[in-house]
Amino acid sequence: MSVRIVIGAQWGDEGKGKIVDILSAQADYVARYQGGANAGHTLNFDGQTHILHLIPSGIFHHNTVCIIGNGVVIDPVTLLEEIDMVKNAGVDVDGRLLISETAHVILPYHKSLDKVGEMALGGKKIGTTGRGIGPAYVHKIARVGVRMMDLEDPDLLRKKMEVNLTEINARLATYNAELLELDEMYELMLESGKKLLPFICNTTDRFHKALKGGRNILLEGAQGALLDIDHGTYPYVTSSSPVSGGACTGTGIPPTAIENVMGITKAYCTRVGNGPFPTELTDMTGDKLREAGHEFGSTTGRPRRCGWVDLVALKYAVQINGINELVITKLDVLDEFETIKACTSYNIGGEEREEFPLRPKELDEVKPVYTEYKGWKTSTRMVKTYEDLPENTRKYLNALSDFLDVPIKIVSTGPGREETIIVGDL
Repeated sequence: MSVRIVIGAQWGDEGKGKIVDILSAQADYVARYQGGANAGHTLNFDGQTHILHLIPSGIFHHNTVCIIGNGVVIDPVTLLEEIDMVKNAGVDVDGRLLISETAHVILPYHKSLDKVGEMALGGKKIGTTGRGIGPAYVHKIARVGVRMMDLEDPDLLRKKMEVNLTEINARLATYNAELLELDEMYELMLESGKKLLPFICNTTDRFHKALKGGRNILLEGAQGALLDIDHGTYPYVTSSSPVSGGACTGTGIPPTAIENVMGITKAYCTRVGNGPFPTELTDMTGDKLREAGHEFGSTTGRPRRCGWVDLVALKYAVQINGINELVITKLDVLDEFETIKACTSYNIGGEEREEFPLRPKELDEVKPVYTEYKGWKTSTRMVKTYEDLPENTRKYLNALSDFLDVPIKIVSTGPGREETIIVGDL
């Protein structure tokens, strides 16, 4: 039996989809444990690109069972569209896709609440995707949420929606927003529930039977550790817990079952939306990183902010997640740089510091202190072994690993499955 958690160690978009896809070949079960359709995991293989938002990235390995855990918030309409997309790609999901009966549902009124959210904040932008994720989690915590199991109970579903909608319409009216009608969205949820019924089950029980049977389980996070609701750069965070601890609450798998926590980081750093980003480059170098890395959000299409790798922030991610395996993605993006930098400490108010500050004011004042490395000025695409990488490439990667005190297990040199270097045994 092996349980491994795969998390993003930056602000999301680290390339988790590809890595989970590769690891899924050895997994019996792959599960998403938090977030919603605000995540976009991009897979490239057999000359095709697939973007998943809710279904775990292991779905394209035909012997793998994929589970959407209780910690995920699910838009039934979006999920049904994604199921159709996967089926059209020739993948059988029957018996292979399971949905937690206790996962919470994103309803149309949650999306309306998302739209008025910035009005409530006086126009202050947090960076939400507007897909109703945050409001759905608010209802979950307030204990008035609709769960997947409720889609099977028409009377209970209508009662919950009616109570919630009365309060929501009162709030929408405050901002002169369009009020919502119950009947249409109720029928939409009923119809969606009927179609999803074959997939809904007690996934916690399935996990524990898998554990008892010695199965290999891969837990897939969305977003990144620095967007965690508790440990991220609040308030510019997501509404759930992408950190490794969230994998246990989001699936029902106990912490004692976890063997490995794999942290994924780009060879540089990106962030979508607003919020602190100490190593952000707003010059031609940042533009070059964005263009070379095709840094545009797979869910939103928004251009990502780009900068050098931030080892101070990564060290923090290692600490709060217990990361013991490191993955470096998009190494090839740095192939044409003469000089490459890595932030190894912060200067805050004239004081050099090595710990990641949690106070927003201090983060805003950070001036990164860089260590420079010589570039390698040659392509790393399709290199098959770590030893065959250019010497300067290995020096850079070894420096990252040494600073974080975590061994590198995988290096990605391109979007394809074949553009991957496995270092040692997994």
